Amino acid sequence: MEVSVVVCTYSMDRFDVFCEAVESVQDQTYDAVEIVLVVDGNEDVFDRVRSRFGDDETVVCVCNDDNRGVSYSRTRGAEIASGDVVAFIDDDAVADPEWVEQLVQTYESTDAIAAGGRLVGDWRAGNPWYLPAEFYWLVGVTHPNFATHHEEVRNTFESNISFRRDVFLALGGFDPELGPTSDRYLHSEGAELCARMQERYGSGVVYNSNAVVEHKVFEHRIQPRWLLRRAFQQGYSKRLLESIVDDSGGEEGAFLKELFTHSVPTYGGKAIRSRSLMPVTTLLMLLILTGFVGLGYLYALSRSLTTSAE
Repeated sequence: MEVSVVVCTYSMDRFDVFCEAVESVQDQTYDAVEIVLVVDGNEDVFDRVRSRFGDDETVVCVCNDDNRGVSYSRTRGAEIASGDVVAFIDDDAVADPEWVEQLVQTYESTDAIAAGGRLVGDWRAGNPWYLPAEFYWLVGVTHPNFATHHEEVRNTFESNISFRRDVFLALGGFDPELGPTSDRYLHSEGAELCARMQERYGSGVVYNSNAVVEHKVFEHRIQPRWLLRRAFQQGYSKRLLESIVDDSGGEEGAFLKELFTHSVPTYGGKAIRSRSLMPVTTLLMLLILTGFVGLGYLYALSRSLTTSAE
């Protein structure tokens, strides 16, 4: 089974971390790996990418005519790829040496048409004590109790997900209107694609907890203001997703149930027993982030209702 790994980038500011991502794919224990590098409309970056990786016969380098966003770039990379499976990793992440091997094992040992793994944090400015682990997903880190090994889920993070290439292309890839671009930061492209996959094929993504990718969490991503904005955008994206595909919200509902039946009582108990303000602050942050997700959802809902009424 040949695997094509797509890595997209767009900015010279991220070139060094992008190189780390590519090199981690080059260093995989699995041999049959093709690497497709997609530069999103930046010729200067493309020249450096070709200079750095163009001599590697396992690497294919392409550049978009203009900046189209990461969803378009990922899909273009999959179209160019030749592997049986196409996998995706972000340019600010580093794959464990056995990442591809673990994904392949998932396909070979299950009936998976898509497989994804676990994202762990490379906390560049430290792990913020005020950020509840339940909300690690805001910064691209898999939260505790996400899923069990080889459990089928709707989707994993786009930085650690793979598909049978024929299935991915039959679905048309990621919707370019849903992913982040240079002027917006929406994140529902993976969920939307996988919801369509469930509708068409009756299957989701098989989660392999041993397929690990380390995601860099830079200092600006742990600032409270950034976290609140990200939570609001996630709520907005969720409502946008519902307006496009039939998504029951089962996973989000289970997440909310876990928050209010387990997490809130746990933090509340710690706050009562402890003389420290840390558990109190963490509990408040959990409630505030949940509220901002809800606000983003309601804002998107009100906009859609207003548009419908016009």
